[in-house]
Formats: sequence, structure tokens, C-alpha cells
Amino acid sequence: MKRLFLTIAVCCMAFSAVAQEKQYNQYGVQVDIDPLVAEAQDGILVLRSKGDSGYKIWFDNRVQTDAAVFFGAPDWADEISSGFSIRRARFALKTQIDKNWYGEVDLDMADGEFELKDAIIRYTGIKHLQLQVGNFKEFFSIQRNNSSRYLLFMERPMVCSALAPSRHLGFNANYTNNGIWLNLGIHGQAVAGAEERGYVEESSKGKGPDEGLSYTLKGIWQPGWNKEGWGLHIGAAASYRTPKTSDETFGKARYSTRNSTAINRKKYIDTGDFDFHHLLLYTAELAGYWGGFRGEAVYMGNTTFLPDKSSRNFWGWYAQGGYLLFGGTQRYDTAGAKFTRVKRGQKWGDLELCGRVEYINLNADAKLAAADQKIMGGKCMAYALGLNYYVTDHVKVQLNWQYNDNDRFSSGKGNKFFCGVDDTGAPTRNPYYTKGKAGVDYHMVSMRFEIDF
Repeated sequence: MKRLFLTIAVCCMAFSAVAQEKQYNQYGVQVDIDPLVAEAQDGILVLRSKGDSGYKIWFDNRVQTDAAVFFGAPDWADEISSGFSIRRARFALKTQIDKNWYGEVDLDMADGEFELKDAIIRYTGIKHLQLQVGNFKEFFSIQRNNSSRYLLFMERPMVCSALAPSRHLGFNANYTNNGIWLNLGIHGQAVAGAEERGYVEESSKGKGPDEGLSYTLKGIWQPGWNKEGWGLHIGAAASYRTPKTSDETFGKARYSTRNSTAINRKKYIDTGDFDFHHLLLYTAELAGYWGGFRGEAVYMGNTTFLPDKSSRNFWGWYAQGGYLLFGGTQRYDTAGAKFTRVKRGQKWGDLELCGRVEYINLNADAKLAAADQKIMGGKCMAYALGLNYYVTDHVKVQLNWQYNDNDRFSSGKGNKFFCGVDDTGAPTRNPYYTKGKAGVDYHMVSMRFEIDF
């Protein structure tokens, strides 16, 4: 009898211990337990599995505070407001569920409202191949795809802002192997906030057209992909695009950009809205790095086909470079085909001297006889110098100077801004009736403080 009671007691204790080890989620499903290790990886909080499951979760946040002053504009020009801004206030949560599946949510709060940036589901279980769906940047422009953390200047070149596609819903397939990088993306409408979603829903309730698709192809050859101190990026991309219901006006195109600044909100270079049927984007890229130097030269073009099957051409280019002055080295992400965080040369950090020249032309077919056939959005040549101070791997200070040389057609959407003076010397918004030097040319000095955590 004693043995029976002893056996029952041992079984009850064993059952109780097993029951205590079992855990359930909030939906009543028993879950497996994977102990985690908490650690700071170069200043980023990471929780990862102790075992070989491959699980990892981490934060990826960013704050950029900017200031800018503008001077040297003509006396007749509209006033340009100097000031401050929170350029980005990003909160991102990223996770590697296992060795094959990755997920990401990235939000921006800089304008006091939540704006969706990235929402990604990615599969990497096939060798050399990466598949993903969600909302993310199209792989078209090296500058557009480069993280804002690692930009050479505070803002991307004007031609990228005006012509290069950014984030859209879609599917993407990427192949990388021994310096060959190939990409295919099929994308729908933009999903940034309630405004864009509202346009989609109203369109669906009304005429009900398809939401619009884009097909984007890119190929890159990466000589030196397996080298430590140098490498090249030789690439080209093309994209076929149809109207998107996430745009404010379906079936209309508009190309515009500010003069490489976010604080001066004036868009001197702006085609305004015009009807179109479809468009083709294309670009050629040459970039490279060697020790502390990195350089980049890009041409980008746009051929937009109107409903009458005629076409209009818009284009631009830029060349830029930077050099780390105190022994640092540049880094390039071969899998992402873009530049990444530099390696600082000194314990106190490093300084990077930068230069850029850029050009954009949104004046399409100026030789056409009929005024209503012309789309004159303006053109600009800009020159910039920059100094970047990498305080730590996660703290960066940028100082930029830029001179903008806008032409007389750079007068904003609907000729909103003064672009010169007329025969009487009075300011005019009509670019066809200017006398002497026209276009708002001016200098700007801007500064950014950034922290990543």
C-alpha cells in the first residue's frame, strides 16, 4: 500500500511539473519556449535565440533634426523662409522569425501623424533568391534605395525626388550571386497614410478603374564584390508604369521637386498635372568605393506617353563623391546594392568632405509650336559642398551648402511664384514675359543632427 501511494505521489509530481512547463498564448494555443539573449549590437538592442532557431527581434529607430537658412535670392523673388524641422522620426520593429522568414514594420512620426513606410514579409529559403511582398521601396534608384541614415548629403538629388519611384505595395524577387544582382518588382499603388488610401477607396466607389501596376527591372554588376577595400557598382534599370488610384487625380501625371531641401517648401520645379496614358522610366548608374573614397554618377530619364500617343521627355543627372579625411573606409552592401555605414578612422570619429553637381530638366518639348502642347516644369543646375562628422556609429552631424540656378520656367505649379521682371521692372509670374536674367537663384546652408538607435 505504501508503495502504491508513493507511486501515485511521484506521478502527480511529475504531471504537475510537466503542466507547469506548458505555456499558452492569449488565444489558448500551447506554445514552444525559446529562451532569448538580450544584447546591444553596436548600440542597437537585439533579442535573439540562444538556440539555432534563428529567431531575432530588434528596434531600428532614427531621429533627424534639421535647420536651414536661405540667402542671395533676387529682390523681386517670393520670400524664402529659413527655419527648423524634424525631418524624420522613425520607429521600426524588425524580426527574423527563423532562418527563412523576415518581417518588418517601419513608421514615421515627423509630421505629428503616423505614416507607413515599410511593411515587409520576406522569404530567403531559396539559395541566392530573396522574395518579398508588402509596402517597400522599388529597386530602381541607388539613391532612393539608400537609407537616409547613410546619404552623402542631407537630401537626395532633385532628379531622384522628381522621377525615381519610392514605396509602393507589391511583390519583389531578387537574385544575387558572385557580383551579379538582378531584380524584378511588380507594384501597385502607394500606401503612406489615410490620404492615399482615401483616393483609392473613392476611385473604387466611383469609376472603379484598376488600381494601377508598375513593372520594374534592374540589373547590376559588382566588380570587387568579394574584396575588402574596393568595389564597383555598374547598373541599369527600367520601369513601365500606368496610372495609380492612390494619386490625387487618377490618370494625371505631375513631376515636381524642391531644390534639395525639405525646409523651403516651395517647389519651383513643377510640371503641374497633365493627362497621361503610361510612362517609361530608365536609369544608368556608375558608383564605386576605394578606401576612404566613394563616388556616384547617375543619369535618369522619363518618357511619358499622353492619351493621344505623343510623348514628352524629362531627365536629369548628378555626380557626387565623398572622402573620409582621417583614415576611415567606405562600405558597400552587396546584397542591398547600396552604400552603408562607414568605418570611422579615429576613436573620436571621422570627417567626410563631399561634393555634388546635379541637373534636372522638366521642360518637355519647348520647340512645339502650340502652347497647350508644351509642359514646362522648369530646370535647375545645382552645386553643393558638404561636411559630415561621424561622432559615433550612431551619431552624425551634417553641414551642407548649395547654390541653386533655376531657369525662368521654374515658377511652380500654375506659375505660382515670381520668376523674373517684365519690361516695366515689375515682378512677374509669367515666364514668357521676363526681361534679363530670370529664375530664382539662391544659396542655402543647412545642418542636420542625427541619432540612430
